[in-house]
Parts: sequence; structure tokens; C-alpha cells
Amino acid sequence: MNAQPLETQYHYHVMRRAIDVIDSRGPDLTLNELAAEMRMSPSHFQRLFTGWAGVSPKRYQQYLTLGHAKALLKTRHTTLQAASEAGLSGTGRLHDLFLRWEAMSPGEFAQGGEGLNIRWGWFDSPFGAALAMGTDRGLCGLAFAEETGRPAAMQDMLARWPKARFAEDPDAIAPWVAAAFGQKGEARLTLIGAPFQIKVWEALLSIPSGQVTTYSDIAGAIGHPKAVRAVGTAVGRNPISWLIPCHRALRKSGGLGGYHWGLPVKRAMLAFEAARADAMSQDRPAQPQSQAATGA
Repeated sequence: MNAQPLETQYHYHVMRRAIDVIDSRGPDLTLNELAAEMRMSPSHFQRLFTGWAGVSPKRYQQYLTLGHAKALLKTRHTTLQAASEAGLSGTGRLHDLFLRWEAMSPGEFAQGGEGLNIRWGWFDSPFGAALAMGTDRGLCGLAFAEETGRPAAMQDMLARWPKARFAEDPDAIAPWVAAAFGQKGEARLTLIGAPFQIKVWEALLSIPSGQVTTYSDIAGAIGHPKAVRAVGTAVGRNPISWLIPCHRALRKSGGLGGYHWGLPVKRAMLAFEAARADAMSQDRPAQPQSQAATGA
């Protein structure tokens, strides 16, 4: 997992700077101009983004613009109706990663983590430094610290389960974290929250990578169509960012909404997934018309 720490953090820092440059200069920058702003040669900038995001830097610029969320709602909006009808089943798929999760009982949640042994460690991710926490059953926390700082991220996560016993032991959870960020394997999750929160998080888990939904759609999918504000709060309290994809929840207006670990991280995640999804669709062979029509 830590084999390329400098490279992964370097990627996020470059992307973070690119977001700021595009916001200030507009989306019509040429590749040469954007590369110059990044203090890189155009060829190096091209290799960096093509290797990391799967698309060219010029194409990637489109995913970093402020209007990208509205574009996603037009072209990649998931209503969650199918997920609702399926009962939000307990297995999901993210990229090529298999996820399995289980939820703790309301009684266990009410105990504030009492009796839980939670192991934690810092890891490198495509979005900078990540703080991961896990029980014997799976990951229970994943936070991103590039915008908030490591001390704040640590205190935030510790406060969620105040009666648990915490021990620094990154090796114990490293395989799950490695799988979370693209290596082969299965990531197991432990959902620790109130019943309403867990319903919201399970709805988030049903949103495919590269797709987005709205807070109101989530409210409808879990059977509480008028509880949009409460859904937003539950999304914000999601402790396992990226894997429980709260970054895929947007406002109905096309606004980004909030993100607990900083909006630049949310924009980076949405851009990353959209770019990967487009790259995969371009590589995929065209489906015969007869199959497409029948849904085979």
C-alpha cells in the first residue's frame, strides 16, 4: 500500500493545484498554458494525467470545472429506484473491487464503541494522506487529511467511537486499504451508525462508480422522501469516505453540496471516477444492437 507514497500524494497535489488554476483562469486554458501553470513540461503533464486518470489532461480539465457536477446530473444520474426495489442488498461493487459490509446493531452503536478494538494507520491514496480505521470485521473509518490536516482528521475519527480502544496497527488493516485504492482483493466494511444513517450509507453503496445521485433521490430510495435534510446530515456523517461514496451525492440544482473532508477532495474524486468511467467505456467493444435492445 505504501509502495508509492510520494507518487500518490504528488498526484493529488498536482490535481489540487489544477483545480485552483482552472477556477481562476477558466476551462479554456490550452494544454501548454495549464502545464506552464503547473510548472511542468506539456509532455510530463500529459504522461502524468494519462497514466493516472486514463484520459488526456485536456479531457481531464472538463472534469475539474465547477460546472462538472451539473453535467454529471444530466448524463450520469442514478435514481436509485432499482436499488430500492432490490432492497439495497448487502454486497456491492466499486470499480473492480468487491465490497462486503455488515452493520452493527443499534445497541452496539449506542454504546459508543465500548468493547471495540479499533486499529488505525495512515496510508497514501490517490487523494493524499488517508487515515484508515478497522475492527476485526472490516474497515469502519476512512478519512482524508489533505484539506483538514492530520490532527483534525484524527480527532474527528476518534470522537466517533469515544469508548473504543484504539491502537496504531496499520499492518492489520493494510490489505483492506490496499483493495480500496485499486489493488486486487476484497474490502470488508463495518458500518457503525444509527439505523437511519446506515440506511443512507447502504443507499450510497448502491451508486455505481462514475454515476451520481441527489440527496432527494436517496431520501426516496430509503422510504423517507421528505427527509432530505436528514439525509444530507447522514451523508455528511459517513465515516468510511470513498468506499461509502458520499462524494456521489449532489444537490438537485447540480451544486456539489458539502463534503466533510473538503470540497476540493470531492471534486477530485468525481473527476477521477468520471475520467476512469469514460476511459473504460471507450475501451469496451460496442454491443450488438440486438443485445442492447433486449437488455441481454
